[in-house]
Amino acid sequence: MNRDRGVFEKHLHLFGQGKIFQTCPYFNRLRIVFDMEIVVLRYGHRKKRDDRASMHVALVARALGAQRIIYCGQKDSELEERVKKVTNEWGGNFTIEYFEDWTGFVKSFDGSFVHLTMYGNPVQNKLEEIKTQKKIIVLVGSQKVPGEAYELADYNISVTNQPHSEIAALAVFLDRLQDSKELELNFGGKKTIIPSSMGKKVKVCK
Repeated sequence: MNRDRGVFEKHLHLFGQGKIFQTCPYFNRLRIVFDMEIVVLRYGHRKKRDDRASMHVALVARALGAQRIIYCGQKDSELEERVKKVTNEWGGNFTIEYFEDWTGFVKSFDGSFVHLTMYGNPVQNKLEEIKTQKKIIVLVGSQKVPGEAYELADYNISVTNQPHSEIAALAVFLDRLQDSKELELNFGGKKTIIPSSMGKKVKVCK
């Protein structure tokens, strides 16, 4: 049992590092893993006011293939605990971290910086180029994003040039970036939904 658990934890670690593996005894089908590190950066989080929205940014990031979320603004221990609880129950090794200095994090990141903004270049025009990157940060704002973000970004990308939700933009971008393959991920969590045409079925592993 300890040996099997070690194999499982090793595979989760490989997933977090963007490595590729074929099978795992805890997975009931092929696990698709992408050779790209995706980090979501939530700018300007405000406790209470952004509580629900920032949680949804984290949920979308995790479910659609990102390995971690970084947030700046006001430190929020409750937000961190809720994200950790989801990962603990539903699987994977998605993490959340707080950085007070978001520019310092971006400048030290060994990869490309994507800023999602309605004022940017259409995603469909830059997608193939972004897919060639090995590591990317994807910034989504809460408060008004400062001009410095536009200057630091390797790609200012729009998901339509119309007013829209930053959460929707993140979901569309991550899905297109990975050609919808992230929808086949099996996280191997304590809880697993069994898809059905009617009702709710959840498998709980003790």
